[in-house]
Amino acid sequence: MSPRATQQPDPASAASRRPASVTFVGAGPGDPSLLTLAAVRHLGRADAVIIDTSARDDLVAAHLPEGVEVVDAGHGEHGQQLTHASRAKLVVRTAKAHKGGHVVRLMDGDPATFNGLAEEAKALAKAGIDYEVVPGVSAVSAVPTYAGVPLTTGAATSIHVVSVTSGRVPDLSGSVAPDVTVVLLGTPDNLGAALVALRESGRPVTTSVAVTERGTTTRQATVTGTLADAPGLLAGLEVPALAIVGPPVDLREQLSWFETKPLFGWQVLVPRTKEQSGSMQERLCDYGATSEVVPTISVEPPRTPQAMERAVRGMVTGRYEWVGFTSVNAVRAVREKFEEIGLDARAFSGLKIAAVGGTTAQALLDWGLVADLVPEGEMSAAGLLAEWPPYDEVLDPINRVFLPRADIATDTLVAGLQDMGWEVDDVTAYRTVRAAPPPAPIRDAIKAGAFDAVAFTSSSTVRNLIGIAGKPHPSTVVACIGPATAKTAEELGLRVDVVASEASAVTLVDDLAEHARGLIATAVADGEPVRRPSERVQSTSRRRAKAKG
Repeated sequence: MSPRATQQPDPASAASRRPASVTFVGAGPGDPSLLTLAAVRHLGRADAVIIDTSARDDLVAAHLPEGVEVVDAGHGEHGQQLTHASRAKLVVRTAKAHKGGHVVRLMDGDPATFNGLAEEAKALAKAGIDYEVVPGVSAVSAVPTYAGVPLTTGAATSIHVVSVTSGRVPDLSGSVAPDVTVVLLGTPDNLGAALVALRESGRPVTTSVAVTERGTTTRQATVTGTLADAPGLLAGLEVPALAIVGPPVDLREQLSWFETKPLFGWQVLVPRTKEQSGSMQERLCDYGATSEVVPTISVEPPRTPQAMERAVRGMVTGRYEWVGFTSVNAVRAVREKFEEIGLDARAFSGLKIAAVGGTTAQALLDWGLVADLVPEGEMSAAGLLAEWPPYDEVLDPINRVFLPRADIATDTLVAGLQDMGWEVDDVTAYRTVRAAPPPAPIRDAIKAGAFDAVAFTSSSTVRNLIGIAGKPHPSTVVACIGPATAKTAEELGLRVDVVASEASAVTLVDDLAEHARGLIATAVADGEPVRRPSERVQSTSRRRAKAKG
C-alpha cells in the first residue's frame, strides 16, 4: 500500500483568504500634479480607496479603475466627524472586506504629517494586516513655496512647524528667535489665536507674516502683514489655511511665481469635447487657470459608412496620390476604420500625407505617420491649399486625393484642389451633431460673466455654444483659433479679443495668456488694481446695487 500523499496548500488560495494589503498614500496639498508616481501606481491597482473629507473626488476619479469602492473616512453613517480611532477601525474593516486585494488609504498632504498615520498603522499591525507608506508632498513645504516664501534663508536658519487645529494654543516660546521661520497650520480662528500667542511670547510685532488659504490650487490667496496685524489678517479666509512667520516672508514680492501667472485664477470656458480638450486644459493649468469643458458637438460615424470603407481600401490598392487630413477627428476616423478592417499604418506606404496644422500632424505622429505637408503659414484649409502642389502629369503617377472630412466641411479645399488639376474624393468620415445644452448653472454663468474667457477652436463651436447656452457676457475675453472662427464669432455679435497666431489649441492658450499680460500691464500703468474680467463684472454689479440701495 503506497503512503498517502501529503496535500500541499495552494499559495494563491491562501493569499485570497488574507485581508487586503493597505498602502497609505499622500495625496499632496491640493495641486493634482503634485501626486507622486508611486501614488498613481497604487491608485491604478486599488480594489478600494479610503479618502479624507477634503480629498477631492476628481483626483481619485482620474486614477482609479472603474468599479473601485470609495470609502469616506471623514464622516460616519450619521454625519458625525470620525475620530482617529474610528478611522483606524474603518481601515481595518475595509481591508478585511477585500480579501486578497489592495486597499489605498489616501491622505491629504503627507501621511506622516498631522494625518493620524500612527493610529491607523498601529491598528493594522495589531490586526496582522500588511501595509506600506507612500510619502506625499506636505503642505508644510508646498504651500509656502507656491506663495513665494522660502522657508530658510541666510537670516532664517531653522523651521518650527506647529499644528493648531485642536483649539489649544501650544507653547510658542521656542519660536521667538528672529532666525526661526514658524509655520502654523489650522483653521483661521485657531491660527489667529496662535499668532497672538506668538506675539505675546516675545516675537517682535514687526515680524512679517503671510497667510495662505487653498494653497497650491488656482484659488490660492495670500495676504501679508506683520504680527501687529494679527488676527485681522485672517478675516474672511477659508480653511485649510497656513501662516508663515519670519524674515523669508519679506521675499514674497520678489519670488511670488504662482499667483503672478498671467491667467492665475481665470476660469476659462472650453467649448470642446472632453476627448479633444486635454492639451488645452493642460496648457491653461500651466498658466494658472482652471477650465470648464462644455461639449458643443458630438462626433458620430457617417450614416452611410460604405463610402468611407471604399476610400480606405482604395488607399491600399493605389487609388490615391495624397491623403489630406483637416482635423484630429479625421485622423481618428480613418484610424478606427483601419482597425475595423484589419489594416495598420503600413497601408500608407507610397502615399503622400497632408495635415492642416500642428495638432493634426501630432495625431498622425502618434499613429507613427509623418506628414509630408503641414502649412508653414496660416493653418487652415486655405493655408493648406496655398501650399499644396498642383498636379503634374510627369511627377505625379496618380491624380487623385482622398479627403476624409466632417459632414459640414466647406468646399474651399475641394474646389481649390480641383482647380489645380486634382481629382478629389471628398468623403464624410464623421458627422458633427449639436450637443445637448449644459446644466442651467453653467448657462447662467456664461451669460452673467462668471467666465473670464472663452476659447473657440472652430466656427461650429461658436455657433453651437450660442445655440445651446447663449452668448457669453460682453466682459468675457473671446479667443479664436483662426481668422475663420473669429469671423463667425463677429458675425454672431461677439467682440473678438484674441486670434491665435497658429491654428493649434496650445498656441491659442499661449496667445490668450499674452493678452492677459497686456491687461495686467495696462492696469499697473494706470495705477488700478489687477482684476480678472469676471471680477470687474462683480465689482460693477456691487456698485450698481449700492447705488440703487
